[in-house]
Amino acid sequence: MKNPYHRLLTTRADPLGVLATTLYVVRNARWVRINHDAIERAADALVATRTEPPAWNYDYHFFDGGERTVNYVFLLDTLNFCFWGKPKWGIVYRGKRLDGYWALAAALKRALEKESHFADSEFLARLDPRQLARVLHGNTIIPLFTERWRSARELGTILCEHWGGRATCFVAEAYRDAPRLAQMLADNFASFNDVAVYEHREVRFFKRAQILVADLWGAFGGKAWGAFDHLDTLTAFADYKLPQILRAWGILRYASPLARKVDAHIELAAGGPEEIEIRSATLWAVELLRDALARRGRQLWSIHLDWILWEASQTRASEMKPYHRVRTIFY
Repeated sequence: MKNPYHRLLTTRADPLGVLATTLYVVRNARWVRINHDAIERAADALVATRTEPPAWNYDYHFFDGGERTVNYVFLLDTLNFCFWGKPKWGIVYRGKRLDGYWALAAALKRALEKESHFADSEFLARLDPRQLARVLHGNTIIPLFTERWRSARELGTILCEHWGGRATCFVAEAYRDAPRLAQMLADNFASFNDVAVYEHREVRFFKRAQILVADLWGAFGGKAWGAFDHLDTLTAFADYKLPQILRAWGILRYASPLARKVDAHIELAAGGPEEIEIRSATLWAVELLRDALARRGRQLWSIHLDWILWEASQTRASEMKPYHRVRTIFY
């Protein structure tokens, strides 16, 4: 297929500039390559299996159908980053051992059920680290705890100063426009401004900003505070697990020096060229896979495909080579 990148970039809406800025990285990458033949094979397999995106999980997420749920999703995705480590941080929730994202979701749900004000902006703006530590108490200290506390305080402070302390007012100002809300998050909160520099060029990822929009949509079933237009313009969420499954399927290929680092669990530099190339290639691999599926008659949004790949990575984790490791607040 001749220059699929140019065709997709000219036919696919990119209001956040994520694809435009990451394309330069993909075209000039030294450490990561995309295998287009493997994309076609993966598309054949996904069409045949008819895998569907998972539904929103109400067992581990708080949901009351109102403003408190919006506050909860804002706080959840403000703290939703960097869970890896040995031992992996986790909690016991209703007799079940959870770790990583699900442990965070359940820990915040439990806190909100005990103290209904816990996710209120006024409370978060004055949040004491000991209060957050009690909520996140588990088998070990959660990675980047201080960064999480600062991010929670930033969330509360900015909402109080500019939106009357109401996350719903922030959402309303996006006028149901999904990429507008993601851009607002990146513009107003440093912890959501997921932008890197590669060869003196800006590269946008906006992983957590986009996932917050998708989570509101999922939690509310596309209604009320989850009613958005232009969700199809959001990209995949460039994190740890997607590149792991894409590499396992042969879609991403790492140069030998990078492959040795990743496989040996050697931490990569946050914002370094290797990390930026992995994340950029991940986003474009999803776009190319989405396009391949469309050519086979199956239309998916990038966020749908992201969820499918993430689920696949969870079920096959023990069979795959390691994911890359970076200490970062952005994913």
